[in-house]
Amino acid sequence: MSNNNGKKSQIAAAFSYASVAVMAAIFVLGIGLGIAFSSTANFGTENIASREAIDRSVPNPEICAQFGASAITMDLRAFVTLNPFNVYVSQPLMQPGCVLRSSNWSILEQRDLVTSDDVRDCRKRLNTFGFTGDLERPNEAHKVDCVYQNDAARNLFLNQPGFGAPSNPSAVERF
Repeated sequence: MSNNNGKKSQIAAAFSYASVAVMAAIFVLGIGLGIAFSSTANFGTENIASREAIDRSVPNPEICAQFGASAITMDLRAFVTLNPFNVYVSQPLMQPGCVLRSSNWSILEQRDLVTSDDVRDCRKRLNTFGFTGDLERPNEAHKVDCVYQNDAARNLFLNQPGFGAPSNPSAVERF
């Protein structure tokens, strides 16, 4: 009878090793499939998930890359009531745009999109220009704004442990 118990324990041990191996293989396969599905890029208009997708979406990608940075612009309206105090925000209109470095404003001046007064006022406030619309098409509606770089709005994604990003932005990032 002890011989029969020994066979049963060997079968149970072999079965448990096999089931553990099968479970481990399923676990590894699940992780692999999860990584494969999550890293698949969707470049549709409903999903802008990377800087490269934004860079390709701007009207003048070569101008943005050489003279500034591509951006997502948001046009929205905010309403504030005082009695009672409430804040209402409209649905934002999001579209691709570009922010120019202050040393490259001549691109907008050459196309008569900004005047010397606009440049002087924007420079006086230590701002720069951002635009939407294709600069290569003269008949297209362009929207050019003097924009302020808000250093108070920190990117909290950069301060996450393990990402290795510096906590202070370098002078290269300043426009």
